[in-house]
Amino acid sequence: MLLRYSHNPILTRKDIPNLPPDLVDVTSVFNPGAVKYGELYILLLRVQNRARETFFMIAESSDGYHFNVRPEPVHLDGIESVTEKIYHCYDARITRIEDRYYIMFAMDMKGVCKLGIAETSDFVQFRFLGITSGDDTRNGVLFPGKLNDKYLRLERPNQVQLTGGPKSGSAIWLSESPDLLNWEMIEPVMAGNPHYWDELIGSGPPPIRTKEGWLHIYHGVATHFGSTNIYQAGVVLLDLEQPQKVLVRGKYNILEPREMYELVGQVPNVVFPSGMIVEEYDEEGYALPNSSVKIYYGAADTSVCLAETTIRDLLDAVE
Repeated sequence: MLLRYSHNPILTRKDIPNLPPDLVDVTSVFNPGAVKYGELYILLLRVQNRARETFFMIAESSDGYHFNVRPEPVHLDGIESVTEKIYHCYDARITRIEDRYYIMFAMDMKGVCKLGIAETSDFVQFRFLGITSGDDTRNGVLFPGKLNDKYLRLERPNQVQLTGGPKSGSAIWLSESPDLLNWEMIEPVMAGNPHYWDELIGSGPPPIRTKEGWLHIYHGVATHFGSTNIYQAGVVLLDLEQPQKVLVRGKYNILEPREMYELVGQVPNVVFPSGMIVEEYDEEGYALPNSSVKIYYGAADTSVCLAETTIRDLLDAVE
């Protein structure tokens, strides 16, 4: 039901400009945050160099298909104030709230993954606001606005140790905050389904407001195959007033690794949706059913790809 762009991948390591000494002949680019900024399509890329260091970089486009990568990495002003060692910042998700764009991302620290948050109004200057979690957690995504005077996010506590790999998680939680910095986990939203396509789960792009509910794309990992884990994408509908309440959850994945660029790479058998752009909203801020939707995803932790659909098709899939 998701139509892959015929010229996937839309970005590969060859599209990243050489910027000595750190960014020369980079290894990969993947898992972008995405947003429409005026008439520009913006991707906040995860770029990995040959030392496996991670950088954020901006790609921009006038049509959502053909992107140019800016010839400089993104600097988060103020991140130098963090006294603990930061190994990697990665997997950004972007949410617009009023006239600001908030970026939530994973931060690998010593023995733990935390969530950081930054803001921008122009995608030129970025201000690091702080670390927003104490426990091991990942896949933080902000809702676009407040509910009952609180900011909301979905996150995935890392409570499952993968054999030979990092900690992962089997449940998505709803958290709330008065100020975007101090967060409290409220209650679980949904858990993984053992033995099926979404045994381990985590949020993808930030939720989209529709009149039927919060439309949310998430990733699921099938771990019960002997040779590899398989990352796929699914969809769920959450209650508008009580987002911890699942209205309906799609039984089937909506995207799975099938193409060679998804099957072969740094981490084989991966589609990882992290950016989603909805083209049309009504005056109240609800996504229009006939609106086209662009979903940007990492393929095999190696390249950036695009799949397209509509709000109506996503709602049909969840039902």
